[in-house]
Amino acid sequence: TVLLLTWINVRGVKTAAIIQTTLTSIKTLSLAALVLLGVTVARHADVAAVNFGSAFWPAGGLTLALLPIIGGAMVGSLFSMDAWNNVGFAAAEMKNPQKDLPFAMGAGVVIVVTIYLLANVAYLSVLPLSAVRAASTGTHPPIGAAALQAMFGRAGLTLMAIAVMISTFGCNNGLILAGARVYYAMAGDGLFFRKAATLHPVHRTPSFALIAQMIWTCLLCLSGSYGDLLEYVIIAALLFYLLTAIGLFALRRSKPDLPRPIRAPGYPWLPGFYLLATLVFCVNLLFVKPLYTWPGLIIVLIGVPVYFIWRKVGGGSVRGDAAI
Repeated sequence: TVLLLTWINVRGVKTAAIIQTTLTSIKTLSLAALVLLGVTVARHADVAAVNFGSAFWPAGGLTLALLPIIGGAMVGSLFSMDAWNNVGFAAAEMKNPQKDLPFAMGAGVVIVVTIYLLANVAYLSVLPLSAVRAASTGTHPPIGAAALQAMFGRAGLTLMAIAVMISTFGCNNGLILAGARVYYAMAGDGLFFRKAATLHPVHRTPSFALIAQMIWTCLLCLSGSYGDLLEYVIIAALLFYLLTAIGLFALRRSKPDLPRPIRAPGYPWLPGFYLLATLVFCVNLLFVKPLYTWPGLIIVLIGVPVYFIWRKVGGGSVRGDAAI
């Protein structure tokens, strides 16, 4: 899938965008169907009564001691929300980014959060607490597959396998499309290999960046399990979200007259709260999941000396409109 989707993205952003829209629609409709079935015809009243009763709450109530545990348990859900901002990487290829970017990001976050919460309501309406606890452990299927198995028997596992493959294919396409634009912009600013700033002579896509990304992605796919990669990457993703929020405050202070066609709603309180919450999550994960987060953090920090060496020996921008 990585090889195929990279080839498609090299040939043009329009085809890749059509694939992304189609697969996202299929995935969203599939999840909507799961939610609808889970809260209607497949709902078990006795199971829902137990799950949403006293079992829903911790025996000792919600205390501060539970916050680190909840934070560590949110790695999977944070990863499902990750890449909400990746549409911004393709801003230079949009016709009206000032209008389309805020809508795409805002609508995307609201839709994903809503579906995620409703899916959990469906799971708790179908599966007893023992099945919820057993999900994704040993030979037990993941929670979504377990819910569909409870609804349709063995056929439910097949349906979920198909849905996961469609979801993965769409996720890969979105990340491939967006990720290469970052290397392309960095190379244009003289912060990455200059070759990555070259465009395909016919299709006008960052072909070298796409191919380099493809090779590295394939190596990562063969390096370990999906779960290990997920644990490594989430601390890095949160760290750069944190730095982005800090950058917003820094630029407002250092360059107050810079044109800002896209507004930051609720500034400074909303970005400030986001910065604080992200910082708390980062610190929490370093203590709750140290086997993965510390190595992930170290890998990112290796880039700091590399950056300063690059700034000292590297060249400048290779194109006039590099700052995208």
